[in-house]
Amino acid sequence: MSDLRDFSGKVVLITGSSRGIGAEMIKAFGKRGARCVVNYVADAEGQNKADANSVAKELEEPLVIECDVSKPEQVESMMMEIGDKRGGLDILVNNSGIIRDRTIKKMSMEEFESVLRVNLTGTFNVTQKAAAILRSGGRIVNMSSVSGEMGLFGQVNYSSSKAAIIALTKVSAREFARQNITVNAIAPGFIDIGMSKGVPQEAMQSFIQQIPLGRLGEVNEVVNAALFLASPMASYITGHVLNVNGGFYMG
Repeated sequence: MSDLRDFSGKVVLITGSSRGIGAEMIKAFGKRGARCVVNYVADAEGQNKADANSVAKELEEPLVIECDVSKPEQVESMMMEIGDKRGGLDILVNNSGIIRDRTIKKMSMEEFESVLRVNLTGTFNVTQKAAAILRSGGRIVNMSSVSGEMGLFGQVNYSSSKAAIIALTKVSAREFARQNITVNAIAPGFIDIGMSKGVPQEAMQSFIQQIPLGRLGEVNEVVNAALFLASPMASYITGHVLNVNGGFYMG
């Protein structure tokens, strides 16, 4: 019986894959035979580049591409490079995201717009530009969040961006279906990595008490959701939001 999570020969791009969930995802695809593209955004200290190169060392013949997903011209350049060097794209995971929490009364316009620019506009830019190189039978997976389904205190920018990604996913699923490309979203809850690490301990304990499974999620539980949606097992699933939240939100 063939392994339905064997991605040998498949070209996979995960945006924001220099650290956190994105890094673990790209390594998981790599271990299953995928030809991986690691993406990072440049920062003044050069940490993101260093992290991306560190991730790439665990992959076979990776492409490492600097690209700010909020800038359409950079995204287009990235897709052209993938097309030239890998011949096309099979799996895209829109993972890039930032968080800048503050209450509505205190949030500046830049704090609001910057999060939407990266999380929502970035997802749109990458999806739009990837259309030129995505092969028939391809997969797009967008990273939403439980915050986009519930609306969490202090996250009007983040929640708005992640709720909009759900709508973007559903429209994309309709439009890309003619190319036999499925588009789905994953909505993680509180995961023991990345952004959840910044939540104060007292607040996190309060959230854990509200989670029916009584614990934070593990990164591999989100990674497994992405592997499933990108695999032949999910070939008739599109426009769906897969909650990975331990029951914190049941929609």
